[in-house]
Amino acid sequence: MKPFLLLATRAEDLAADGEYAAFCRYGGLAPEQLHRVRLERDSLPPVDLDDYSGVVVGGGPFNSSDPVQKKSPVQRRVEAELATLLDEIVARDFPFLGACYGVGTLGAHQGAVIDPTFAEPVGPVTVELTPDAASDPLLAGLPQAFPAFVGHKEAVRKLPDDAVLLASSAGCPVQMFRIKQNLYATQFHPELDVAGIVQRIMIYRDYGYFPSEEAELVSERCVAVTVTEPMRIMRAFVERYAR
Repeated sequence: MKPFLLLATRAEDLAADGEYAAFCRYGGLAPEQLHRVRLERDSLPPVDLDDYSGVVVGGGPFNSSDPVQKKSPVQRRVEAELATLLDEIVARDFPFLGACYGVGTLGAHQGAVIDPTFAEPVGPVTVELTPDAASDPLLAGLPQAFPAFVGHKEAVRKLPDDAVLLASSAGCPVQMFRIKQNLYATQFHPELDVAGIVQRIMIYRDYGYFPSEEAELVSERCVAVTVTEPMRIMRAFVERYAR
């Protein structure tokens, strides 16, 4: 099997390694089957998509909708490198799954309107599938509604005209969409279980997602919910596109 490629942007080693381990676990991938590039640290090397089964973009602290003058040099570099790679990915309809920050990358690349209108606090939400999800292979067998973990300062306010809306929540109309046949993005995290989000809450407690003194309360709200269905999307992506 050709490996998958994970493009990561988390600067904190504990968060970056936890994300990598989660994508391996829920994708059913051994470490050698998921290559990782930490874009916040290293420039994107030349990528031959023919060497991979698919591309995954993880979450991170970057906001696509921030004014250019407020973006760090690293963020501007990462966005430029991702945009160039997405030119080929979209043109080829090459298997792609963007998680959280992936909504901003794929959405922005395709002309979505992304802004803070539908930001959601860190915690569990109920994700509801749309009628178009019934025929989508990544969502086959999932219940019509299920809990998932979110936490984001921006979201898609208007989808690209050619996008297919696959999932929504009460506070965020675009929780998942598809471009063409093989390009996916989720606002919720398809790799996050309870242990994973509690770890991230503690790592990012001073990043403005919530008042830092409320970290334990935010964690308690997450621990009280059983989240299992989003991970099936990651596994379905791997099973569908592994080659």
